Amino acid sequence: MKAVVLAAGKGERLRPLTDDRPKVVLKVANRPVIEYVLENLDPFVDEFILIVRYKKEKVIETLGDEFNGKPITYVDQLPGEGTAKAIESAREHVGDEEFIVANGDIYFEVEGIKDLLSVFRREGADAAVLVKHFDDLRQFGRVEVEGALVRGITEKPEAGGGYANLGLYIFNPGIFEFIGKTSLSSRGEYEITDTLNLMLKAGKKVVYALYSSYWNDIGRPWNLLELNEYLLKSKLRHEIRGTVEEGATLVPPVEVGEGTVVRSGSYIIGPVKIGRNSLIGPNCLIRPYTSIGNNCHVGNAVEVKNSIIMDHSNAPHLNYVGDSIIGENTNLGAGTITANLRHDRGNVRVEIKGRLEDSGRHKLGAIIGHGVKVGINVSIYPGRKIGSGSFIGPGVVVDRNVPPKTLVVLRQEKVVKGMGGG
Repeated sequence: MKAVVLAAGKGERLRPLTDDRPKVVLKVANRPVIEYVLENLDPFVDEFILIVRYKKEKVIETLGDEFNGKPITYVDQLPGEGTAKAIESAREHVGDEEFIVANGDIYFEVEGIKDLLSVFRREGADAAVLVKHFDDLRQFGRVEVEGALVRGITEKPEAGGGYANLGLYIFNPGIFEFIGKTSLSSRGEYEITDTLNLMLKAGKKVVYALYSSYWNDIGRPWNLLELNEYLLKSKLRHEIRGTVEEGATLVPPVEVGEGTVVRSGSYIIGPVKIGRNSLIGPNCLIRPYTSIGNNCHVGNAVEVKNSIIMDHSNAPHLNYVGDSIIGENTNLGAGTITANLRHDRGNVRVEIKGRLEDSGRHKLGAIIGHGVKVGINVSIYPGRKIGSGSFIGPGVVVDRNVPPKTLVVLRQEKVVKGMGGG
């Protein structure tokens, strides 16, 4: 069996983290998101077919030509938008056997695939959909069911609870006939849910499996923090492969990668994951649910909590990084502070594609892109974004989002007078 993994999207809602890369290669708990997807598919398949388009070279560079010894075939998505068009792109590669389809940016546990495959084969179905019950389906597709069968799918209903489509499917090759008949939706996309509705009208058998484990559709920056917390809480083992100096305190579980040095006075409260060849301390505090990548520096008098710091980035001295995401190759100047709590203690709102969205989080700090340089004594308001390649000058208060490749400096007036005297 083959797995078709959809990895062509731009991830615009995740900007600035996707300014120069697709969202499937963003690292959570120090691993690219797509690796978790392939890892959970791995027990059931003998080949991966990745549908790519936006910055596809980043995906190829990240994964190479195999995963766990199984080949990866990269296929450019056909012209057009939507999941149905993405799946159609794999037509020549799946052959005449059933195949799994998974979104490369959705986290699910291996049990979901196992249960979906079981019901698909037991019922002799033409298609199978993984579903989960939610009290509010406004961000999902509602799956109407009767017994073991799917009776219809409605995209993003206005209100109410029910079964949501989780974006994991199994199809037999007959799906391609119906994709060819699928029309553009009102959103200007070829939707696989419309394809499934066409199959149902034609009398094809579509079944579902009910999923109850953890699931995360990584569409917005705070979803990365949610997944990071889940992975560190549920998967991390206490393992020290680097050097921990005498006088440092590690409260398990803490993973320290090869070549990393944790200097005296560092206090690390797990779960915390630190990558390879990083320098931690001296005299810093790293609090739970933090992942620090490879070749990073978290230095003297720095506090980090519930954050993601990606590879080659530094918070070297006198910094506070709370509930924040720091992209690759980014440096915070001395005294840089990320505020993570509104004065009114309301949920932090973030601008997503030109609209303010409620993150649902009481605490949320900065979302900083890649290759950003931040000067000394910079303060960043909760939920603010700094675009990749930008420079923030000393003393700036970042109270609004900063576009990519932007210089922000403080215009300072000075009064200089002689003091007189003999």
